[in-house]
Amino acid sequence: MPMNLPIMLTWLRILFIPLMVFFFYLDAWWAPFMTAFTFGIAGLTDWADGYFARKMQLESRFGAFLDPVADKLIVAVALLLIVEREGAFWFTLAGTLIIGREIIISALREWMAQIGAKGSMAVSYIAKVKTTAQIIALIFLLYNQNLFVILPIREMGIIALVLATALTVISMLQYLQSAFTAVRALD
Repeated sequence: MPMNLPIMLTWLRILFIPLMVFFFYLDAWWAPFMTAFTFGIAGLTDWADGYFARKMQLESRFGAFLDPVADKLIVAVALLLIVEREGAFWFTLAGTLIIGREIIISALREWMAQIGAKGSMAVSYIAKVKTTAQIIALIFLLYNQNLFVILPIREMGIIALVLATALTVISMLQYLQSAFTAVRALD
C-alpha cells in the first residue's frame, strides 16, 4: 500500500468521521459550527487529494479505490446524523436516495470494470454539480442555525438538499443508461 500526500489526505478525511460525530453530539454552543467545519475541511481534503495526486503524479490504484470510499463514508455518516436529528420523512427520503444511489453506482462501476466497460462510467457533469450541492447542503444542515441572525442557513441547506437529491436521481439514471448502452454494445 503506497503512502503519499494524497493518500494521507484521504485517510485524514476518514479520521474526521468520528470527530464530526463527536462534535455533533457534544452539548456546547460551538459544537454545530465545529461539526460543519469538520465536514467542510473534509470536503477540502477531497479536492486537495485529487489535485496533489495529479499535480505530483502520485495517482495510484489504491488511492483511486480509497478516495471514493472516504467520500461515501463521510457523506453517509453526515446524512445519518441529519436524518436522526430531523426525524422527518423528507430528510429520510433524501438520505435514502443519496446513499442508495452511491451503493448502486459503486456496484455498477465494479460490474462494468469486470466486463471491460469501465470507460462508460466516467463521472458526469451533473454528478459533479450534485456533489457540490450535496456538500453545501450537508455543511449548512450540520450547522443548522442562522448565521449572523439573518442568514437562514438551515433553510438554504434544505433547498440545497432538495437540489442534491434531484440531481442524485438524474445522475443515477444517466449512469444506468450509460451502462445499459455499453452492455448492449458488448453483445
